[in-house]
Amino acid sequence: MPLVCPEDDPLVFGVTPMSYNVPFVKMTRIPRATVNRLPLYLRVLDVIPENQTTVSSKELAELIKENSAKVRKDLSFLGTYGVRGVGYNVEHLRFQIRRELGLTRIWPVIIVGAGNLGSALARYGGFAPSGFSVVAIYDNDPEVIGTTVGELTVGPMEDIRRDAEDLGVEIGIIATPVPAAQQVAEQLAEAGFKSILNFAPMVLRVPPEVEIRRVDLSTELQILGYYVQRAMTEGQKPAE
Repeated sequence: MPLVCPEDDPLVFGVTPMSYNVPFVKMTRIPRATVNRLPLYLRVLDVIPENQTTVSSKELAELIKENSAKVRKDLSFLGTYGVRGVGYNVEHLRFQIRRELGLTRIWPVIIVGAGNLGSALARYGGFAPSGFSVVAIYDNDPEVIGTTVGELTVGPMEDIRRDAEDLGVEIGIIATPVPAAQQVAEQLAEAGFKSILNFAPMVLRVPPEVEIRRVDLSTELQILGYYVQRAMTEGQKPAE
């Protein structure tokens, strides 16, 4: 798991090659901004035609809307520099990124909150191909506990610590209403969770050793609103 550090400090990852005949790298220091872009690189590699074996930094830059110099710098942290005039081997680059993100294994994940959002996430089939498996879902509503969501049975909140220890879970998803989110975050931290994905539209307070990511749809829409407004303003013709 990545070590938590201040925003402008690098994250530290241990990597273990699982395939390809690559040398063992003990520790790779990667800036947080680069780590945030690695899943994006992985995503765009999946849209490259199967018969294309190499990809250039220029192609990657165009796909993620960055400049090619930043792409080359990002990928250099993986220990790969590409070949001038050829680019990067697609399969090997995909392996290096997955290795650095810890995706050479399947990570068990739990969901807290069995409402509409939590249930939809539990049924989502896209986690497994990305290296994650939802193994349990919890709620505090007596009428919801014991019901099924997909192939999972909703468990009570008090079972989280025990189940996390039994299943080796360190990643939790919060899909609760705002009033319950902070208490859930504290419970997950106390249960030893190292990473939390928060869907509640609020900033949660967690210990420094817990990495937390926030998915705030309303914030994203507000940002999109800015770009729509700017496009409309720029598209207006000056009065004659």
